[in-house]
Amino acid sequence: MSLFFKFRSNRGSGAGAAACGMECGVAASGFPAPAPRAHPALSPTERSPAKAGLHVNFSDKGEVKERREKFLTAKYGSHQMALIRKRLAVEMWLYDELQKLYEIPKESSGAAGAQEVEVDIDELLDMDTDDSRRRHLATLLADAKKPQKDVHKFINELLDKAKTL
Repeated sequence: MSLFFKFRSNRGSGAGAAACGMECGVAASGFPAPAPRAHPALSPTERSPAKAGLHVNFSDKGEVKERREKFLTAKYGSHQMALIRKRLAVEMWLYDELQKLYEIPKESSGAAGAQEVEVDIDELLDMDTDDSRRRHLATLLADAKKPQKDVHKFINELLDKAKTL
């Protein structure tokens, strides 16, 4: 096989203005290959079926650039937003009340000696009866610094608020 280049120049002095072009290709047996003709059924922007599988693959051997993080934002309806706000209000109330029960000052809420109690509202809502919810909360809040009557009052208020969700 050999590589060939042909340069055409049609310099006419008549009405057929000067047209020129260059062809390149690979000759199979030392003879130049005939110039490819456009397929009559294909438009100039489409590839012929023989060239459909031709493509170039570039491999990146350098550092892989950091991928840009993608964020998805959602738009909620007014009813859904009302439910989200209600849930958030209950969770903020729960956070404030737990700080009061454990006598943690708000400015030192991240202190090393602070007791961490996790009350999961979804877990409470999944329980079958109010009695099982009360027992679960009483177990979680057994080491609260406030008196037991304050803990029971908190449990009752939390169960009332959880029923509205």
